[in-house]
Amino acid sequence: MYETIRIERDARGVATLWLARSEKHNAMSAQMIAELHAAAKELGADDTVRVVVLAAEGKTFCAGGDLGWMREQFEADPAVRSTEAAKLAHMLQALNTMPKPLIGRLHGNAFGGGVGLASVCDVAVGADAILMGLTETRLGLIPATIGPYVCARMGEAKARRVFMSGRRFDAQEAVELGLLARAVPTEALDDAVEAEVAPYMDCAPGAVARAKALLRHMGPQIDEELIAHTVAELARCWEGDEAPEGIGAFFDKRKPAWIR
Repeated sequence: MYETIRIERDARGVATLWLARSEKHNAMSAQMIAELHAAAKELGADDTVRVVVLAAEGKTFCAGGDLGWMREQFEADPAVRSTEAAKLAHMLQALNTMPKPLIGRLHGNAFGGGVGLASVCDVAVGADAILMGLTETRLGLIPATIGPYVCARMGEAKARRVFMSGRRFDAQEAVELGLLARAVPTEALDDAVEAEVAPYMDCAPGAVARAKALLRHMGPQIDEELIAHTVAELARCWEGDEAPEGIGAFFDKRKPAWIR
């Protein structure tokens, strides 16, 4: 059924949602975005699933958006660009509101959209050697559709430290920023994830779902108006001069014009 992701279930009702594009560092293509959205709906509606763990194959958790997919957006008309950006935004919203606890297992680096995926997890645990970063501005883009979830997770004050600069930061700083709950040695990562999963086995699934929905209602409101605004902002970037230059420079293996 799925080609860019896979789902494993255990006897307890723990489903592990694996990003399975390791050859592309799990960069999110249009197909992966669609499959993640479908998986969020599938797992959310499955009464046998108690907890979902978001994990990834290969060396990298998620390198962000697939650059080939981004490049295609420059050749598309504005309506298509907005539609594609909206698909990413609604996939994140589906994961963010999924009525199951979502535990992130970050064994490798997470950049751009990978930080967005970590931000929609209820708890994210990372290996202490990983790097993270909101690297979009290096390409002439902005962390638009992931922005509401990143800001909700960090708070504006902490987000200002990394949202615009594109700099990479280590796992310990990610803990300080609130992106990760804990950073542990790689060999201890599975135990740390299990420590987050196990308590839910003693909780009523319906009560957990209601508690999560209530928390989302009390927290920052990420509604269709805000999602539409982020899509429009990303579309404006694609229509400008900097994004074609930034992504073109990446493919040409040269520095973009703004680096002197």
